Amino acid sequence: MSRLFLLTILFLSFNLSAQNDTTVKGRIVEAGTINPLENVNIVNLNKVIGTATNKDGEFEIRVSVNDTLHLSYLGFKSIKVRVTNDWVNFGTSATIEMTELALALEEVVVSQMKLTGYLELDIQQVPIQQNFRYSISGLNTGYESKPQPAGAITRVLGAIFNPADFLYKMFGKKPNEMHKLRKMKQDDEIRNILASRFDREMLTTLLQVDKVDLDLLITECNYSKDFVRTANDLQILDALSECYEEYKVLSRSKKRL
Repeated sequence: MSRLFLLTILFLSFNLSAQNDTTVKGRIVEAGTINPLENVNIVNLNKVIGTATNKDGEFEIRVSVNDTLHLSYLGFKSIKVRVTNDWVNFGTSATIEMTELALALEEVVVSQMKLTGYLELDIQQVPIQQNFRYSISGLNTGYESKPQPAGAITRVLGAIFNPADFLYKMFGKKPNEMHKLRKMKQDDEIRNILASRFDREMLTTLLQVDKVDLDLLITECNYSKDFVRTANDLQILDALSECYEEYKVLSRSKKRL
């Protein structure tokens, strides 16, 4: 009897696991039409895995019931879709519509350089990014920093150790979101998606922060404004991950003092 009971428990556990972890299929089209959208980015925010639609707008992704899928596509309004019981149980391919955004071109001001033809003089007109990097003893990596006066390292270390600091609020109060950094770095599909993006939208959605806080977080990690302005989303992810790992090392060191 005990062996039968054990087999029953194992069967139920396997069945429950299979129900909790499955895949769903879908097709994404432009709203109001049947035109498929290719290369739409789809990320499961709960499992931190991603995929993209094929030329027919079709996709398949691993999910559990009540997971949230984040769909984004250049020039279209991003949307979130919840995985329902019906979608999982019936196994049908859901058709999802995305709405095109009205794009407005921003005014670009081009500053004219008056060149003299003499390299020694003309080179002085080229702006130079005066950023530097410093390392913290005991760590293998460093920060790419904006110019700061003497004592910058002391102030940054003091800020990291300050319980009221912004870094503590972000890293210490949002452990679940910060743990997603490692999952994001391990998923090749998400890395490929982030490498081609500069809008920070997927990062802010996954980490549950707004763009202002995200930029402030990178700045508080002592990365320069030039880096924040020019980096793609994958570079921002790696910078955040590096900063978070160093923060944990410093926090553990503080607790041992």
